[in-house]
Amino acid sequence: MRALVAERLPGAHIEVLGIEPAAERRVGGPASLHGRTLAKRELDKQLLDGKIDLAVHWMKEVPCDAPLPEGVTFGAYLKRPDVHDVVVFRQGSPYRSLDELPTGSAVGTASVHRAGQLLRHRPDVRVHSTYGDADSQIETLDTGRGYEAVVVARSEIARPQPPTRAVEVLGLDVMCPPIGAAAIGVACRVDDDRLSDLLYTIDVPVARSHITAERTLQHGLRAHYDSPIAGHCTSTPDGRLSMRGLVFTRDGRHLVEICEQDAANRPTRLGTRVSAGLLSRGVGALITV
Repeated sequence: MRALVAERLPGAHIEVLGIEPAAERRVGGPASLHGRTLAKRELDKQLLDGKIDLAVHWMKEVPCDAPLPEGVTFGAYLKRPDVHDVVVFRQGSPYRSLDELPTGSAVGTASVHRAGQLLRHRPDVRVHSTYGDADSQIETLDTGRGYEAVVVARSEIARPQPPTRAVEVLGLDVMCPPIGAAAIGVACRVDDDRLSDLLYTIDVPVARSHITAERTLQHGLRAHYDSPIAGHCTSTPDGRLSMRGLVFTRDGRHLVEICEQDAANRPTRLGTRVSAGLLSRGVGALITV
């Protein structure tokens, strides 16, 4: 993001300020959700107070029930990178794919949506909760904790992996991404014409449509980051929006799935249709805190 701004505002002084990433907070309960809401509110307040000019968000961690305050808007959604998840195996593991793992193997993940779908595909493995970012989770593989592999987002692996470590890319049919997977949104003040105009030049309309549809689905289900749901919107070759929405039990035994399409300029309607379809099939009881 810094490079994009510097390219469009030559000579501008750019300072990057950070807060504790939401991904490093405790995963799996109301405290985690509360922490994400507080982090977003903190950034919103800093924007409105003029302490920062832009706020960069991982959209998967922005609560759908915490709307932007008056005076703040998402001026740009960046091009979405790869949304696939990967299975990363411990060093020296004889296995190269999820299907090769023997019954009873210990697999780690920090995500409810990954755990449920993993157990759906391999109900005979043992899924354990891991913590921290993707690189931190990968480090646990080689510390003698007994994990055979961890499942993480491919786009979130920052450190190069040795060529001797096996990594399997999971198909979207096996592991549907979470709402807002890998998406980055950039917020600014509504009355900041200079930065609003700048963000307009880097906004990716198709990414905006996909994220809007997914977040509408999540909002319609009254779900959050730690709910056992997944959803992914793409565009068909003829430009229509296509979205897959899933709700499942945390043990993966029960799953409800709906796929719908709509016009390219109707992302909100598409998200509403998918959430309504899922709710009509009784998924409300599966979505718990």
